Amino acid sequence: MDISKVVESIDDIIKNAKMIGIGSTRKVYHNENLVIKTFLHPIGYAQSKNEYEMYQSLEMQRLEKHIAPILFMNEKYVVQPFYEQLPLNNYCSYDLDLEMDPRMTEDLKAALDVIDKELDGFDFKDSGNYGLNEEGHLVLIDYGMTKTLYEEQWVPLAEAGTLPQIRFEKCQVCNIEKELRMYGENDTDLRCVACGKDH
Repeated sequence: MDISKVVESIDDIIKNAKMIGIGSTRKVYHNENLVIKTFLHPIGYAQSKNEYEMYQSLEMQRLEKHIAPILFMNEKYVVQPFYEQLPLNNYCSYDLDLEMDPRMTEDLKAALDVIDKELDGFDFKDSGNYGLNEEGHLVLIDYGMTKTLYEEQWVPLAEAGTLPQIRFEKCQVCNIEKELRMYGENDTDLRCVACGKDH
């Protein structure tokens, strides 16, 4: 797909695309072989900017093969290739065993080590941060939340109830226990994303 053509009509594409994910700072849409992430908060933009810079650094070290690249980015959204999402476990993401998982490649292990030790990254075990490529190997698709960004910006806003946090609870609409987005401790709206709490 021609990225320039996607960018020209990106707002229309988003309207017709399927939403496949939402976090505290970004919302993710799937269209053909691409994902478009929109920013719900300036921290989401900072995450994507980090991913762009991290990818360039890993590319210079030839460790980018199993890292999702940034194909286009501006102040509103970022475009990346689509990778098949890992299945949820009881409607939730879960920790991967990165040492024993047969889908893990040596170059991805090396890239994660660089992201951890040189690029301030973290949260590598969460299955929600990975997709699968056509060969069935893990690809890191969400890697822009650094330790510094998390501690200095995300945590204070989450504690204040400004940014949503994920909590495992029963949805009051569909009645399924799953990960819910909660806006602070006093949030009583227990709807899941599928049932409408997607802001």
